[in-house]
Amino acid sequence: MVHLLLLIIYLSFISLGLPDALLGAAWPTMSAGLAVPLSYAGGISMIISVHTVVSSLMADRLNRRLGTGKVTAISVGMTAAALFGFSVSREYWQLCLWAIPYGLGAGSVDASLNNYVALHYASRHMSWLHCMWGLGASVGPWLMGLALSTGMGWVGGYRMIALLQLGLTVVLVVSLPLWKKTAAPSGETGGNTPGIWRTLKIPGVKKAVLAFACYCAMEQSCMLWAGSYLVLNAGMAEETAAACAGVFVLGIAVGRLLSGFLTMKLSDKALVRLGEGLVLAGIFILLLGKFAAVPGLLLMGLGSAPVYPCMVHATPGHFGQEHSQAVIGLQSAGAFAGICAMPPLFGLLAQRFGVNLLPWYLLVILLALTLTHESLNRKTA
Repeated sequence: MVHLLLLIIYLSFISLGLPDALLGAAWPTMSAGLAVPLSYAGGISMIISVHTVVSSLMADRLNRRLGTGKVTAISVGMTAAALFGFSVSREYWQLCLWAIPYGLGAGSVDASLNNYVALHYASRHMSWLHCMWGLGASVGPWLMGLALSTGMGWVGGYRMIALLQLGLTVVLVVSLPLWKKTAAPSGETGGNTPGIWRTLKIPGVKKAVLAFACYCAMEQSCMLWAGSYLVLNAGMAEETAAACAGVFVLGIAVGRLLSGFLTMKLSDKALVRLGEGLVLAGIFILLLGKFAAVPGLLLMGLGSAPVYPCMVHATPGHFGQEHSQAVIGLQSAGAFAGICAMPPLFGLLAQRFGVNLLPWYLLVILLALTLTHESLNRKTA
């Protein structure tokens, strides 16, 4: 039964990744069909991110009241409904409305599943599960591309992913008894939620939230701007840069597969430090010029791989099982706040000073992440 539940959790992490890159893959076609500027994708993305932050902050309260299984099933169901809503939308404002349940569903399931795995499974599973997220994030755009190339259009692509999410929702509902059979550690279900402000007062929590904001700011800034950096600074053709920029995400997926094995020998703390060192090396390689850009991005992806899953898995050890869900909810909110703020900020800086600033921008965020993580380790030791 435990192995069956773990399989369902793996499927859930693939499900988490499936919609994440859909908007970017489909938007050139969508914007033309909806007769809106390309820049309008930012509005939809912002609505999704803001509501993801809101639902992450609600995750502890929901989890204590409903349990992880029900929260996951409801959240995936909301995401399925939102994706189907995208497929029937014919106006931009309709997409903005459906973006609300899209974000609300994503935040709760992310925080709840991360906490459940951190409490019940070894660190290697956290790394491998986040590798499954990368698999889902890669498959989503491929399915959208298949829909576009076969005449189904972006409507068909969103509908296809919605049906997959709906199928997983049914599986999650059927599997609810399995979640109940797993003993719930203190703080996973039941009891009173400590609240956001009380949780923030726990020593080290603010540092943990800032660490997640820094990591996701670095990851998303690289994902969003690597292609532009390769075109404008390394002189690559646009189609070549689009393919080469993907090596960063490839590095994350491969790195999380490998780091799952490394967790059997190294602690979460050691793996985060190793990852930070590899990212630092990748940034310096990126600075060497055109021919070093792709190896630099790949090494940065490999280094980024263990940081997020290992920091999540270390949370119960830092703050106790009774506080882990509330803290992970705040960490998830911090992560999405970093995603909302820092990649657009680089866009403004690049417009004024040039996209060649990217490695230095990433270096500053990496230093902030490293200092915050080390301070957290001292605070909670």
